[in-house]
Amino acid sequence: MGILEGKKLLITGVLMDSSIAFHVAKIAQEEGAEVVLTSFGRTMKITRTIAKRLPKTPEVIELDVASDEDLASLAERMREHVDHLDGVLHSIGFAPQGAFNFMEGSWEDVSTALHISAYSLKSLTAAALPLMTEGGSVVGLTFDAKFAWPVYDWMGVAKAAFESTSRYLARDLGPQRVRCNLVAAGPIRTTAAKSIPGFEKFEEVWDERAPLGWDVNDPIPAAKACVALLSDWFPATTGEIVHVDGGVHAMGQ
Repeated sequence: MGILEGKKLLITGVLMDSSIAFHVAKIAQEEGAEVVLTSFGRTMKITRTIAKRLPKTPEVIELDVASDEDLASLAERMREHVDHLDGVLHSIGFAPQGAFNFMEGSWEDVSTALHISAYSLKSLTAAALPLMTEGGSVVGLTFDAKFAWPVYDWMGVAKAAFESTSRYLARDLGPQRVRCNLVAAGPIRTTAAKSIPGFEKFEEVWDERAPLGWDVNDPIPAAKACVALLSDWFPATTGEIVHVDGGVHAMGQ
């Protein structure tokens, strides 16, 4: 019997089998969960193809977190597949290329980054909440926002907002027995990472600084942390950020 036996989960962000979200879905199924994935637009076909590589091919539903219509109908459309939800994985982030230049980034680019990469944690959680009638767990993926990282720029600011949003959700949803926690993963060579100009700067130094070492090609440690937080093994933990980065966050220069 797995730690997610009987749980019903909504998982966003499965694009390639290298993604953390894909491995969260895979491990969750192996631990007994029923999983529903989301995708939207042109990526729907890709997600449905990748979903077939999971132990059991899950349903994939349309969800653009920038669409009020998609969010408003999410609970109703989810009920076609599950009668409730026990957990949600937020693995969504996007910033236009202009947002990766801090001094020159336009408000149009920055506002898009904040909307998709930060505000969407609240909007997705609110959309799923009607199905979380027995409480549950919301887990999001972040990249430690305490620092001004090279090349990350306005996406780093968006992640700081994302982390703050998680704390406010923890405050407001605690009475409904809904927990909200984040996993701060070290750099993983995913499709999203490849879209960040200069991402290789992280890859070059992370393994050297991590006391446990770090493999940029291995998303499984971060995925396992997400699965643990989605389970009942952290019943009194909310508003927390769990670092899965080989220990880099605790090191000085």
